[in-house]
Amino acid sequence: MLRCFSAVAQSGNLADAADRLGRTPSAVSMMLKQFESHLGAPLFESERKGRLTALGDFVLEEALGEIEHFERTVTAIEGFARSKSGVVRVAAVPSVAEAILPGVVKRFSDEHPGVLVEVRDIDSTAVLRELQRERVDLGLATGTEAGGEIQRELLFTDAFGVVCRADHPLAAETKPLDWDGLEPWPFIANGVCAHIADERFRAIFAKSHLMVRNTTSILAMVRAGIGITVLPRLVVNSVHRELSFVPIADLTAMRRIEILRRGHNALSPAAKSFSDAIRQGARDVVSTW
Repeated sequence: MLRCFSAVAQSGNLADAADRLGRTPSAVSMMLKQFESHLGAPLFESERKGRLTALGDFVLEEALGEIEHFERTVTAIEGFARSKSGVVRVAAVPSVAEAILPGVVKRFSDEHPGVLVEVRDIDSTAVLRELQRERVDLGLATGTEAGGEIQRELLFTDAFGVVCRADHPLAAETKPLDWDGLEPWPFIANGVCAHIADERFRAIFAKSHLMVRNTTSILAMVRAGIGITVLPRLVVNSVHRELSFVPIADLTAMRRIEILRRGHNALSPAAKSFSDAIRQGARDVVSTW
């Protein structure tokens, strides 16, 4: 009724308004009569529809604002449904944020320029906490500590290796290292070490007198000659030229990187598209190993 009335008021006659609305003049006239009957007062001063009453002036001003708001709302809903708008909030462990997300964000932003992407660079425990508090839509981390409300999907597995200075004796090793080879050296513990179950490594981990959780800080400590550490292969992409990554012989020493989300929350279309981009980005990076 508001659209019909506005078209007639702006056109000044039934025929032009009917053409604009794709209706017959008689149908437009009937709808106007129903509208005036509902309001209990006339909207036009005569049947010619050339002049509005005071009520008509007021209704037209209100109607145009409401119609514009309605159209903006419908456009926003349709854009959201087609992943053209909205917000995607992602939390990822640092190595994944650095090695995989730049390419993913670039590809996604090119295809969905209207979507805002928020990325948080935090450890696995913090990723789970942010998901549980519903502060992010997707997590990229190891979800072994996740409760039943978190849905997990394996993205890839990542082998561990020793990170040491390039002039360290271990850097000269040409074969993968046994855990016993780490025993003589000061060890810098970090959060991902908890995912390695081997008893020999657990003994090395337990003797460490330094725990560093931030990847950048860990590498700075190694560069300073404070000790060696164990990190996943993915971090080799960010290892400084002064450092070396030496593989571990224990093939069971693997980190699982998973896509995590709250199981009872349906992903928005934009978040679903972003998770698809993550899968492709991970395949692209792993294929280079």
